[in-house]
Amino acid sequence: MDIEEPPLSLPKLPESTVYIFNMSEDVWPFISAMSDKQEQKLEIEENADLGDRDLFSFCAEDAMIFVLPRQVDGVFFDYFTSLFGKRNFRVLVPKTHSGVICEDILHDEEVMQSLITAANGHQRLVVKSYTTSQPFLDLVRTLRERGLTIFTPEAPEEEDAWTVNFFGSKSGIRQLSQQSRAVEPDFIMADGIVVSGIIDASRIAADKYVSEHGVVLKTNKGHSGAGVLLLREGELPSEYSLCQKAILEMLQKDEYWKLFPIVIESLLSVNQTVGGGYPNVEFQILKNGHVEFLYYGGMRVTRDGVFRGMEIHNDAISEQVAVRMVDTGFFIGEQYRANGYRGYFDVDFVASKNGQLYVTESNVRRTGGTHVFAAAEKLFGKDFMYLTYILSNNAYKLSEAKTYTFNEMLTILVPVLFNKQTREGLIIISENLLSYHQLGYIMFGKTEKRARDLEAKMIQLLPAV
Repeated sequence: MDIEEPPLSLPKLPESTVYIFNMSEDVWPFISAMSDKQEQKLEIEENADLGDRDLFSFCAEDAMIFVLPRQVDGVFFDYFTSLFGKRNFRVLVPKTHSGVICEDILHDEEVMQSLITAANGHQRLVVKSYTTSQPFLDLVRTLRERGLTIFTPEAPEEEDAWTVNFFGSKSGIRQLSQQSRAVEPDFIMADGIVVSGIIDASRIAADKYVSEHGVVLKTNKGHSGAGVLLLREGELPSEYSLCQKAILEMLQKDEYWKLFPIVIESLLSVNQTVGGGYPNVEFQILKNGHVEFLYYGGMRVTRDGVFRGMEIHNDAISEQVAVRMVDTGFFIGEQYRANGYRGYFDVDFVASKNGQLYVTESNVRRTGGTHVFAAAEKLFGKDFMYLTYILSNNAYKLSEAKTYTFNEMLTILVPVLFNKQTREGLIIISENLLSYHQLGYIMFGKTEKRARDLEAKMIQLLPAV
C-alpha cells in the first residue's frame, strides 16, 4: 500500500480513531519566543518530520487516521507493515503547515470534512494526540459543535487541562516536590529556586557557580535540550562579576529567557553506573483514573543534556533503584490523577554520586520513549522488559557528505536489520530524519551484550561521520 496515493475509503467501523501529531504545540510559547528565526523554523520542521515515527506508537492498532504535518513515504510505510502486518492506516495532511497543526486542521475544510465523514453513521470519533494543547481542545470543541461525539481517552477534560502545562513545567514539578516532601520523602529535586528576570537570574546563577563550581539554568518549558544551560567548572570565569556578565550575555541571546520563569539548580555530579546517570520511568493514566506503569530504563543523554533515546530492560536499572523510581512515579501519578490529568507522563531522574536519586522533570504527554514501548510490547508482549534488551536513538548523527534515501539505508544496514525468527536487530523508525542526516532506530538484542554488539556493528556499517 502506498499511502501517498489517494486514500482508500475506510471501512464502516463502529468508531474511528484519529491521532493528531501536534508536537510543536506542546512548547509553542517557547518556540514562538526563539530569537533566531532560522533556528525557530528548523525546530518546527524537525518536529513535523518526527510524525512518521509515531506510526510505531500505534503498531498494535488495525485502523487509524493520522493527521500529520507531512505525508508518510510509501516505501517507509511498506517497511512498517512488513514488521507489524498490514494496517488500514490513512494519513491526512493539512494544506498549511504553521507548526500549530490543530489550527491548520480547523482552517482546512477538506480535512475537517474527512474527519466528519470518518465518524460515519455513528457520528463518533476517538481522538488522540501527542499532547493536550489549547489548540487541540479548541479542535475537539469545534468537532463537537458540528454534531460529533468525540471521545478523548488520553486527554484531561478542558477544565483540568491546566495540569499539562503546570506539571509539565520545571517550576510546576518543583512546587509539587516541595509540597510533597512530608508524605513522599523520596520525591526530591536538586537544590534550586525559581526566579523571574534575566538580571536576577544571572546574579543568582553566578553566585551559585562561583561557590559550587557549576550551575544549571532551565527555562520553564524547553524542548530537546534547548532552554537548558549546563555550566561546568572551568567554562565560566571564577570571579563573580565576570561570571555574572557571561551568564547574562547567554540569557540575552534568546527571548524565552526573558518571558518565562527560570529555574536555577545545583549542578549534580552524575553517577553513570545507575541507568547511565539518567533513569526514567513512564506511566499512563487511563480515562477511569487508573495509573498504569509502562516501563523503566535509562535515558541516553548527551553531555549537554540533550535526550537521544532509551535503554530498556529489567536489568538496566538495579532492583533497589527501580523500586524507588516506580514508587515515586506512582505517587506523582496519583497527584496528577487527583487533579484531573489523563494520558501519558514520565518522570526523569538524575542519579548523583552522593547516592541520591533526584527528580529533574516530568513530561506530561507522550514521550521520546513511548513509541519504543509500543513497538516492544507488540513484538514481545507484556513481559518485553525480561525478553529483550532495547537500545534506542531518536537522532543518531550520520555523515553529511550524502543524503541517503530510505532504500539506500535499508541496503546498507541489511546485516543488522530486525529478524522475525531470531527476534533481534535494528528497526528504523523514521524516513524523514534521513534528510537531516540523522538515523532514528530501535535495537533489540537477547542480552545487553548482543544489543550493544549489534549497535556497534550498525555503526561500522554506516558511512563515517
